[in-house]
Amino acid sequence: MKIGVLALQGDFREHIAASENSGHSAVAIRRASELEDIDALILPGGESTTIALLAKTFELFHPIREKISTGLPVYGSCAGMILLADRIVGGAEGQETFGGIDMTVRRNAFGRQVESFEGEIDFAGKKVNGVFIRAPWVEEVGSSVEVLATTAGHPVAVRQGKLFATSFHPELTGDLSVHQYFFEEICR
Repeated sequence: MKIGVLALQGDFREHIAASENSGHSAVAIRRASELEDIDALILPGGESTTIALLAKTFELFHPIREKISTGLPVYGSCAGMILLADRIVGGAEGQETFGGIDMTVRRNAFGRQVESFEGEIDFAGKKVNGVFIRAPWVEEVGSSVEVLATTAGHPVAVRQGKLFATSFHPELTGDLSVHQYFFEEICR
């Protein structure tokens, strides 16, 4: 598969490497025309308001929304989770998202940068190391959303159809199992 990684801000390089290490080709997405040749899209961690603002500046915001609405498989980690949420708590005034997952996400729910942490979590039947950096959590999900992992009593990995999101950063661990789940379970 050809995986696009939104490359406007954040840890897109790490997601490109994880995609390639999982056996797929990966390209940095910075223009709307680059969305046409991909089989799936990854929205990286970073700063969700900045990513959304840059997506508007580079005329990617509405094309990404359109791709989501027409069934392109999309994975969002951390800020990417916020960008896939239909609703946000604690967001910047007027903050918009691409939407698509019927969930409410609380921005920076686990605390500030100095409160970032790592911990083992159960993800889809596997133990994985979760790296939580100013991470969101899911406050509520709609009936069509499947919760794949929780931490501290809150959902931190969810799936709705072809959309998948984690509040943690698997691209920073060297463990490819979360990316492989996306490629094998969501993209197929």
